[in-house]
Amino acid sequence: MKRLLSGNEAIALGAHLAGVKYASAYPGTPSTEILEHLAKYPGVRAEWAPNEKVALDAVAGASYAGGRALASMKHVGLNVASESLFYLAYTGVNAGLVIISADDPGAWSSQNEQDNRQYARFAKVPMLEPADSQEAMDYLARAFDLSEQFDTPVIVRTTTRISHSKSVVDVPAGNGHEPRALKAFARDGAKYVMIPANARRRHPVVEARLKQIAEWAETAPLNQIEWGDKKFGIVSSSVAYQYAREVFDGYSFLKLGMSYPLPEKMIREFAAQVERVVVVEELDPFYEEHIRAWGIPAVGKEYFPILNEFSLAVVREGARKLGVPQPEPAPASPAFQQAIARPPAFCPGCPHRSTFYVLNKLKLRVAGDIGCYAIGVLPPFNAMDTLGCMGASIGVVQGVDGVGANVGKERWVAVIGDSTFFHAGMPALANIIYNRGVSTVLILDNDTTAMTGQQENPGTGTTLQGQPTKKIDIEQVVRGMGIVDVFVVDAFDEPAVEATIKKAVAIADRPTVVIAKGPCVFLPDYPPKYIDEVDAVKCNGCSLCFRVGCPAIFKGELDAKTEKPKAVIDPLLCVACDICLQICPREAIYRVGN
Repeated sequence: MKRLLSGNEAIALGAHLAGVKYASAYPGTPSTEILEHLAKYPGVRAEWAPNEKVALDAVAGASYAGGRALASMKHVGLNVASESLFYLAYTGVNAGLVIISADDPGAWSSQNEQDNRQYARFAKVPMLEPADSQEAMDYLARAFDLSEQFDTPVIVRTTTRISHSKSVVDVPAGNGHEPRALKAFARDGAKYVMIPANARRRHPVVEARLKQIAEWAETAPLNQIEWGDKKFGIVSSSVAYQYAREVFDGYSFLKLGMSYPLPEKMIREFAAQVERVVVVEELDPFYEEHIRAWGIPAVGKEYFPILNEFSLAVVREGARKLGVPQPEPAPASPAFQQAIARPPAFCPGCPHRSTFYVLNKLKLRVAGDIGCYAIGVLPPFNAMDTLGCMGASIGVVQGVDGVGANVGKERWVAVIGDSTFFHAGMPALANIIYNRGVSTVLILDNDTTAMTGQQENPGTGTTLQGQPTKKIDIEQVVRGMGIVDVFVVDAFDEPAVEATIKKAVAIADRPTVVIAKGPCVFLPDYPPKYIDEVDAVKCNGCSLCFRVGCPAIFKGELDAKTEKPKAVIDPLLCVACDICLQICPREAIYRVGN
């Protein structure tokens, strides 16, 4: 049966067909949908973990206990889980263990571009790279078999384009799989317990295993040679292969489905039969450096960029530089040329809007974090000064306090979301408390993991598979950690948000926490009961409502006296959060409807 599947859907199906019993992840674009789809299949327990390290440790336990297990994360998530990856390389597995690393060339939804093929070399574990949805499904079975054959975790690397593009997949009838019994756990401290003495004994095992896998890769069907014109021999993988296959049509190809360890003999034999080896790869010169280190002349990054996501146009430009004729790019259509850029914005009704309006109004310095609220750095708020990674905001503001910079008018606060607080914010808050910090931390609790599509987290009261569970109360957690001054405020009450932040920041001799609570507008418990409208007579174009950055508010006709545009509210976009109504000094905004 043929189905049109995205790479993420195909990975989920492949994991199910391979007999996965347990899967864990933290949501992160472009990997999020893998667990969401896998959770729908029978016979698998799929869970959202508080962070990627917790997910990988749980998956390790499932593997040790004899069940095939999967951990899924975006590229920066593997940074968080890397400590666990490295011990797993030493302990090995019992049942198969696969880690999905979804890279994001172009940084479409990430704080960096990162090539996680480097992690395979660093941890000395095998890595596979599918080039389309069919391979995304098929490679999961290969990855689990490989994991068990060589007693190793296996990384499967995808990219944004592979994760989200759809292609035809030949799916086994029934989408079923043969049930797998748990493999018995054989107690073996020398293998599974990584005290220093055992770690020293396991290191030679890891090195020997890598050589065995490299030998296996020489004849593995994952790596394929396609002979054509031998003027150029193209070495490529993943989505870069798809672009190169079209651009270098008719030339010889070595398609690498296993990106580490590389098949040295196969590459040498391929290179010996072509006039010139050309490596086409996103992002780092990973293959290129390996090939050159073996003394094989190869080119790559002289012609293809090390930055950003590849496209047909990018690969065509590289081919032109190499002397391969290419069709001239078609001129952009007038409609495309006239398209107006639309920067990201808080959704109409976003509970974060009041907080960032206040932060801008109070001219506070803001250490930001990863979440929807990162939009606070953009106009009209301009209310974020740093942003690094999950949980960094709280650590950064403690450092500001530590050098005595958080005094006088130059006041700093940390901003973090509810899911991110559970992910990496709690240890950072413990650091403030333990080290006698005096920071103010704003926790924006919108009752979901909103940025990646409203996934569940420990504060929502529901599991990934829809089961009710204990809802962890952030206020209780913060108080239990030792914060005395904890302020909970309705995020949709702008005057209260402003008064509360002022009160918290004014306390200068101890740490304070403000929890701004308000549901994400896309949650079911956010029913609009009315809309807001503007009284065109009362409005004089003061423009204060434009400063809340709501897409539902736009500029209308000019006021006759002030010659400034009056506000107009789009009834199709307004969800009646009332922030604009609360800040209007002329009471020109009012509610309509029931």
